[in-house]
Amino acid sequence: MACVYFTASSLDGFVVDERDSLDWLVSRDFDAKGPFGYDAFADGVGALVMGSSTYEWIVDNQPGEWPYRQPSWVLTSRDGVIAPGHPVQTFDGDVTQLYSVLVEAAAEKDIWVMGGGRTAAQFVTAGLVDELVVSYAPCSLGTGARLLPVRSEWELSEVDRNGEFVCARWLRRPDPCAAAG
Repeated sequence: MACVYFTASSLDGFVVDERDSLDWLVSRDFDAKGPFGYDAFADGVGALVMGSSTYEWIVDNQPGEWPYRQPSWVLTSRDGVIAPGHPVQTFDGDVTQLYSVLVEAAAEKDIWVMGGGRTAAQFVTAGLVDELVVSYAPCSLGTGARLLPVRSEWELSEVDRNGEFVCARWLRRPDPCAAAG
């Protein structure tokens, strides 16, 4: 079991553009069954967690039934965010309190920290993310939401190419600056 931040990014480190759009991403050639593809990754996921912006993007861009079979949580302090019929729970608090619930729900499979960098930053800051898997698109956005807006240290574990993307798996390593302090 691992806690994995699995996402895509522009070359300059943004996960969405200034309009919260993924047009730059969904128009690219990427094989869901290829290296670092979604299909193999999703098979190993037992629970997922996302921020409210990611959830709202899914609702707006993939209307209808909830597209994931795994137990799902949305980090939000707002009421009424979840669309009727979606089997999704909300959580408002410190992610370290939610983590044990995610581990239990994942039933020995991976936890997917999904979507934006602010949510991932909470899990990374708490020392809960084990792997960072990023597929880098061949474009720069200039502005938008950052891939990971906190300081952290990673060790490159694996790289490959999938369609137009350069894909990398990073394993968390201790921050050498924190050890020196």
